[in-house]
Amino acid sequence: MSGRILVVDDDEGVRDALKQFLLTLDFEVVTAEDGEDALNKYQKDDFEIIMADLMMPNLDGMGLLKRIREVDEDVIFLMITGHPSIGSAVEAISCGAEDYITKPFHLEDVKLRIDKALEKRSLKGRLKTAQGLAWGLMLSIPLWLLLGIILVILIKG
Repeated sequence: MSGRILVVDDDEGVRDALKQFLLTLDFEVVTAEDGEDALNKYQKDDFEIIMADLMMPNLDGMGLLKRIREVDEDVIFLMITGHPSIGSAVEAISCGAEDYITKPFHLEDVKLRIDKALEKRSLKGRLKTAQGLAWGLMLSIPLWLLLGIILVILIKG
């Protein structure tokens, strides 16, 4: 694996543990202590993944997610929380989070969720390419057919 991940959590221990683990997966890791700090470090297309805690001072994870989605729909956003609830999970997913990770988490589970999110993004990219090719073919075939008919008329005429 490779790419850049922004890890956002007000708990220094969680930030450090995630950073050390993600470094072993060959990610470049930038950390932030809350949503405001994350926004100061965030640049569009600079990070492949953002992992953010739901409950933080200044700007919480949901606020960060909404602000990020205003400028970037493509970055993978994984919400982390130590206070899981169905309501917050539904809200996070409906606001554009790829997944919802509950604390305490197992690092292997974090890896699986990252792999799943990256695979989903790859499939979306391939689907867009296939759709573009399909549209190109649908538009070019009638054009070639029309040119062929015109050519036949000109040759016979």
